[in-house]
Amino acid sequence: MSEATAILPTPLGALELRGTEAGLRSIRFMQEPATADTQAPGTPLGQVAGCLREAHRQLQAYFGRELQEFTLATDIISGTGFQQLVWTALPLVSYGHTASYLDIARQLGSPGAVRAVGAANGQNPLAIIWPCHRIIGANGQLTGYAGGLSRKRWLLDFERPSLQTSLF
Repeated sequence: MSEATAILPTPLGALELRGTEAGLRSIRFMQEPATADTQAPGTPLGQVAGCLREAHRQLQAYFGRELQEFTLATDIISGTGFQQLVWTALPLVSYGHTASYLDIARQLGSPGAVRAVGAANGQNPLAIIWPCHRIIGANGQLTGYAGGLSRKRWLLDFERPSLQTSLF
């Protein structure tokens, strides 16, 4: 299955989107700035391009405050069973809400797995789409974010008009 890549400029810097015919595989923050929406050379068109176009459209709507919940097909091939459980739980924390790592561990029936939940968040392949930025320390402190704490703070502030600290 061939994989396609697109770059999307955002207020937080460039996002690299990767997908296949089956769906979105990863979204990650890039170090270098993007100046235009580009598609990797040689990427086949068709369903892959459609997947990336739809991810692009939904992310633009999110940053335009027109979308609060993503509906994208995914094609995740990485992660342990526990990581995938954590990633599946992340979208249950809705826009404008936060939950703690302990809340997620409890939701999964593993209250002693707080650190494992944090580690899974750090490996989340779909930044923003699976909103690990909404997961905070039990004491309300911002802890860890693969895209950097400044981006996590920005995303939470961006969602702040309706931000509430609660579980799901």
